[in-house]
Amino acid sequence: MNSTCKYLVPGLEKGLQLLLLLAQQHRELTFAEILRLVDMPKATAYRAIQTLVHLDFLVQHPRTGAFSLGRKVLSLGLGYIASLDLTQLGQPIIEQLRDRSQCNSHLVIRDGRDIIYIARVSGAESKINHVSVGTRLSAHRTSLGRMLLSGLTRAEFDALYPDDELPDNAGCKQEFWQMIQADKLRGYVIGESFYRRGISSIVYPVYNQANGVEAVISIMVPMNSIPAQECRRLQNEVSYAAQKLTEFIGGMSQAKAV
Repeated sequence: MNSTCKYLVPGLEKGLQLLLLLAQQHRELTFAEILRLVDMPKATAYRAIQTLVHLDFLVQHPRTGAFSLGRKVLSLGLGYIASLDLTQLGQPIIEQLRDRSQCNSHLVIRDGRDIIYIARVSGAESKINHVSVGTRLSAHRTSLGRMLLSGLTRAEFDALYPDDELPDNAGCKQEFWQMIQADKLRGYVIGESFYRRGISSIVYPVYNQANGVEAVISIMVPMNSIPAQECRRLQNEVSYAAQKLTEFIGGMSQAKAV
């Protein structure tokens, strides 16, 4: 760009600089971090950021106050976004979730009766055995599977599980159906030692454009049960990550308040 052009609009130029900065960093930035990375006065940067937030080009995390790109930026590049797969879109989001929660974070989809881990990152201090990308587990045996199955109609559920008992003698199909209906109404699953003793999980759905459950984002917490205050904090982080990926793929968030 010709910096000597006499037709430049300084305010617009600074706003675009901020958007490019956020895009290049691939993570949320606090106001202090933005100031260190851009060459503009504090007051100018503040006004530009507030304008971009007001116009939905930036969003501000409700707890940390950090900034990231908003829905309007995505709408400018829907063709490019559509060319990316779910893993490419979700990987940086679960990396941010890992950084905020300090927990192993996962992106998981359903394939029939199985769930498949398509992206994962480990917490720096995590002592939990890692789940590899590509790992398959039975959906009915995991809290992640419960959330993924919550998007099915009763007819789809019965077609998937035609017998009165679940596979592997895992229990009654009707009771399991009632469980996932409760999960659907709640909008998330907290599985305390549901799949593995001593490991809890927090799971939130990612919705597609048809309001179906496209995937789930989850974290693993190394404890039998999570203290209430810490659980609320972690729920907010996982919910925020799932909402963000939902927006990236053009879905409508249905997240419930914690």
